[in-house]
Amino acid sequence: MPINRNRPQKSTNNGPEKQNLHPRNPHRSQYNFRELTSSTRELARFVFVNDHKNETVDFTNPDAVKALNKALLKHFYKIQYWDIPPGYLCPPIPGRADYIHYLADLLADTEKIPNGEEVTGLDIGTGANCVYPIIGHQTYGWHFIGTDVDPKALRSAQEIIDRNTALAPSIGFRLQPSATDIFTGIMQPAEKFDFTMCNPPFHASPSEALAGTQRKWKNLGQDDMKRKQALNFGGQNAELWYPGGELAFITKMIEQSVPFGRQCLWFTTLVSKKTTLPRLYQTLRNVKAHDVKTIEMAQGQKISRILAWSFMNPEEQNQWKQERWKV
Repeated sequence: MPINRNRPQKSTNNGPEKQNLHPRNPHRSQYNFRELTSSTRELARFVFVNDHKNETVDFTNPDAVKALNKALLKHFYKIQYWDIPPGYLCPPIPGRADYIHYLADLLADTEKIPNGEEVTGLDIGTGANCVYPIIGHQTYGWHFIGTDVDPKALRSAQEIIDRNTALAPSIGFRLQPSATDIFTGIMQPAEKFDFTMCNPPFHASPSEALAGTQRKWKNLGQDDMKRKQALNFGGQNAELWYPGGELAFITKMIEQSVPFGRQCLWFTTLVSKKTTLPRLYQTLRNVKAHDVKTIEMAQGQKISRILAWSFMNPEEQNQWKQERWKV
């Protein structure tokens, strides 16, 4: 059963709020490790007091990050089981929640946020962690289809759903058999989605992904041995890189969305690099997208954005909402 709805959520964390997160994001305050460890005891062994007298965990330790995710998903989203295979992407929960809440605003468009199974989303590259469908369903009651090119990732995601039986009717998965297709083979004829979402690979090559990970760990002050160990916990190839980087991937996504323009209200994707946007805007003009929006997000010092496009005019969008959501 969904646990949150339209109002800003009161966080059970302590400390000052993170004003750059979405107002409804329940992770705006500092983590309350007393509450988190009480519900997920395995987290306790990773918690320590830093030089600023605050409780925290070592965010360069993959086991600590995984335990924190388990605790957050259990405490805030009532997920009793969550795990991922070694080497797969372990996403930061607050940032993933932000994407979901901004999607809700996009669907509402100043009106009431649509809740419940009438809303169906397509999560492209759902990965082994299944985090977007979990948060989207537990927060707004939405139905999700998650896709991936990696069978092992989908097996992991399916196990999460199987072991949280309340999610089973609302979250399903489809293997994308073609590495060159995004929507073809996934969207069935006459099938409709209210939105698609994607966190695309933004590196252009394995070497670029490796260099990016090394820079991150060096900036965190980790020694060479720990950096080498951490490289094994940053995501599989399909999660981290794509020939041509995020520009090539998102360009293909936009071009391949055209035949499905009457089957989806909003296509969306994260865009990591601001310099990518002008060429993506040009591609959207080329394919004659009717409505294009850019939604900025911020987590700490990192700025990202959601790029959204629709092939429907305002009248068609309103008709879609009335027919599917009864608004």
